Amino acid sequence: MSVINVGQAVVLGAIEGVTEFLPVSSTGHLKITEGLMGIPVDDDAVVGFSAVIQVGAIAAVLVYFFKDIVRIVSAWGRGLRNKEERQHHDYKFAWWVIYATIPIVVVGLAAKPLIEGPLASLWVVAGSLIVGSGVMWAADQMGRHKRGEDDTSFKDAMLVGSSQILALLFPGFSRSGATMSTALILDLDRVAATRLSFFLGIPALTGAGLYELKDALGAGVGAAPLAVGTVVSFVVAYASIAWLLKFVAKHSFNAFVIYRLVIGVLLFGLLTTGALDS
Repeated sequence: MSVINVGQAVVLGAIEGVTEFLPVSSTGHLKITEGLMGIPVDDDAVVGFSAVIQVGAIAAVLVYFFKDIVRIVSAWGRGLRNKEERQHHDYKFAWWVIYATIPIVVVGLAAKPLIEGPLASLWVVAGSLIVGSGVMWAADQMGRHKRGEDDTSFKDAMLVGSSQILALLFPGFSRSGATMSTALILDLDRVAATRLSFFLGIPALTGAGLYELKDALGAGVGAAPLAVGTVVSFVVAYASIAWLLKFVAKHSFNAFVIYRLVIGVLLFGLLTTGALDS
């Protein structure tokens, strides 16, 4: 019997789609929702399911930014064949995304027992939500928002890409929150920070989903819940991406900071009173 049924997969897919690219922690929200549904959050199959449905959200990014991705990949291909093309920003950016993914891959493989064990606790999620809120607020205040996407550098990509490790180790911190905050500290404007977060998330999240697929299928999650959760995640994530890019063009991240604080405090309350099992 599957540890997650199709109905639960629909709910979790929607949660993943809404929260994957908003700086509120998709992992944190998934774990909270799983806990409320009575699903064991540290079960290998459940961890695998969460990683696999992320592929639906990543597919939404691929579709939404299809023209940008084709442009970057084409520039990379031309640069491999033609030395003169290697000065093009898109060619360099393609390599930066590859290099910036290496740190999270290394840490993810090395720390897998911790990530799927003690660090999967909802206590960690609650604390990370609150701490991450403070980091995001400080970054938004500190950043001068003066640099656009064309002004990004190798250093920017490496620092922003490496910041994904925070969300990997501390579910609740938020991959989007960590990368956007780092980009803001580096003085990128909010739209550039958001788009950079999207592009850097593509290889990391896709790789994680494919790596966990065998565990999700082999440890108790059926093909139907996986397929439904992934499709729902894709549809909802596409709408979420479109909304977020419009929102950050005109607003600060304060709304997300407040929301994260409320959810973090509420989660601490539920755990402390025993209403929710960690």
